[in-house]
Amino acid sequence: MHGSSSVRPKAQPTVQVDNDRVTVTEWRFAVGAETGWHRHEYDYVVVPLTTGRLLLEDGKEQRSAELTAGRSYYRPVGVEHNVVNGNDHEFVFVEIEFKTPAAG
Repeated sequence: MHGSSSVRPKAQPTVQVDNDRVTVTEWRFAVGAETGWHRHEYDYVVVPLTTGRLLLEDGKEQRSAELTAGRSYYRPVGVEHNVVNGNDHEFVFVEIEFKTPAAG
């Protein structure tokens, strides 16, 4: 599928909650670590636990995103990317995936 020319360490996911409605995963990135290429199958929210920069590779370009501890953001289903720690320190965030659609 998609790959990088260099070998990066893998970010470490720890699933904290997994039920019929949500999956909550803590992601820990060592310096230079990446998630690997993936597609989000659900809408999701990211809650940064540290402040810093993530590099987002979408297959066409790499862009930088500045995240602030405690400042959450939402993304819709279908996002495809590789996420890389662009800091000289560990980066941690919690990802909350919504398995069920919002109640109408």
